[in-house]
Amino acid sequence: MKQSPANIAQRLPNKPGVYQFLNHEKEVIYVGKAKDLKKRVSSYFSKNKYESAKLRVLVSKVVDIKHIIVDTESDALLLENNLIKKIKPKYNVLLKDDKTYPWICIKNEPFPRVYSTRRVVHDGSRYFGPYTSGVLLKTILDLIKSIYPLRTCNLALTQQNIKSGKFKPCLEYQIGNCLAPCIGNQTEEDYNESITLIVDILNGNIQTVKRIIVERMHYYAKDYQFEQAHKYKEKLAALERFQAKSTIVNPRLTDLDVFSIVEDSKVTCVNFIKVVQGSVIQSHNLELKKGLDETTSDLLAIAITELRQRVNSRAKELIVPIIPEYVLDGCKYTVPTRGDKLKLLQLSQRNAKAYVVEKSMMLEKRDGESRTMRILKSLQKDFKTVALPHHIECFDNSNLQGTNPVSACVVFKDAKPAKREYRLFNIKTVVGPDDFASMAEVITRRYSRLVSDGEALPQLIVIDGGKGQLSTAYNALKSLQLHQKISIIGIAKRLEEIYFPGDPVPIYLDKNSESLKVVQYARNEAHRFSIGHHRNRRSSTATASQLTEIQGIGLKSVEQLFKEFKSITAVRKASVEELTRVVGHSKAKLIFQFYSNINLSNDEIKT
Repeated sequence: MKQSPANIAQRLPNKPGVYQFLNHEKEVIYVGKAKDLKKRVSSYFSKNKYESAKLRVLVSKVVDIKHIIVDTESDALLLENNLIKKIKPKYNVLLKDDKTYPWICIKNEPFPRVYSTRRVVHDGSRYFGPYTSGVLLKTILDLIKSIYPLRTCNLALTQQNIKSGKFKPCLEYQIGNCLAPCIGNQTEEDYNESITLIVDILNGNIQTVKRIIVERMHYYAKDYQFEQAHKYKEKLAALERFQAKSTIVNPRLTDLDVFSIVEDSKVTCVNFIKVVQGSVIQSHNLELKKGLDETTSDLLAIAITELRQRVNSRAKELIVPIIPEYVLDGCKYTVPTRGDKLKLLQLSQRNAKAYVVEKSMMLEKRDGESRTMRILKSLQKDFKTVALPHHIECFDNSNLQGTNPVSACVVFKDAKPAKREYRLFNIKTVVGPDDFASMAEVITRRYSRLVSDGEALPQLIVIDGGKGQLSTAYNALKSLQLHQKISIIGIAKRLEEIYFPGDPVPIYLDKNSESLKVVQYARNEAHRFSIGHHRNRRSSTATASQLTEIQGIGLKSVEQLFKEFKSITAVRKASVEELTRVVGHSKAKLIFQFYSNINLSNDEIKT
């Protein structure tokens, strides 16, 4: 008889270890660690209510439990991390980087090559990193190249191949970048001595390397081998330039791992900073996605284990914001409250926060892009456009009592206003308040111009009006032979009904429809834009008509006055001399006298 998960949990030992939950398909769906296996696993099945819906679902799917006993809590932490990476259970924390970072590889081969790579191959080669800064990686490789001439070829430099004389020195040897071990010019012992010093540099032990270089420089100088001494002097200078670019904290801080964690509603990031001999030599961000309701302490412990394994860290002291519930054996966890260690923790927190902010902005942008695509698909479906309506144009006519008719064209790109592309049209060929004729003129002018200039046409045109305005606009498009390339609709104000060309029966979209909201927004923008322009024209006309009432002052003089004085108020206040400079003495006297009489009349009225 098969036992229930609750009964299996009761038979677990009171020892540290790792447990695995299995479902009906015998798949591992969750891996966890515990200081006391029986107590921890039983807690899942003794609760009647769970705060997390995910936890309820997880427990409902468990049909079997496996466990592994270990000696210490630290072993449980390490084993859990390895099993999660291997099995990738559905309900566990997901560890992810924002990209694949490069490493520096010292290849496992005779006369090892040193190069950057994004692939970690477990073939005995040594890897250092990962490096989040490409500039730092290049700086280190340039430093190594400037100090130690290493081979870059992929020849199999076994002693047998070298002695057989099957290789010839390449250009790198000719220009001094390699000592040609391929032809026996450099011994393997001498080459490996350079590799040892390179490992010290990559581990941050720059002081050791500097001391060896200084000793050799002095040795050659005393022996009057000044050329060799100068070469070591150049190596020392390169090393010091590199060290100057590193973030110096305090030389007394020898070997530290610094961890911080920053969480928001969408992203959790743990930042890792490695400090060797007072210099920050490495920084790395690890993003975590919660599987269940893991605490900050749990997430930090998981990240510390993963990051130290990745970079093969052996630091004995860890700087952390809180002491995790699970800690690694042989490591000292410090929560600093002041001094250089606190500054390091704050530096790490700033890095983590910057990552979270950047990631959140990327997620918001991605969510916004997916929302935009949803709206465009809705517009395409509701308004029967051939292509997604990335480009929409909406027209509205405005005139008051037949004066100064204007039309506005507003442009929407990806369902949002593109205000720089808004256009205004003064109606030229229509006399009186004729909306239909005005619409035909504007549509013809707008799209004949776009076609002649070779500019992109919209996928959808929206007309502010009912059947009549829509029919007129459609016929104008038809005369331009664009009616099959551009979809066109009309929106009537009364009931927000949508009209299609040739169909007398409108459609009514739900008032919460995203398509309707976009069209309404475009219609309101066009109305606002046209009314604003219409008011400006009427104001300018009224001003101009006041000046043209003066006998002897024409429209050309009015334009010259406004170009100079900018407003009617400035014209009224101008002296005869100021007016004369613009329109001449005789016209200046006429204008000045005109406004003097108006001012005098106003004074009489006040009296």
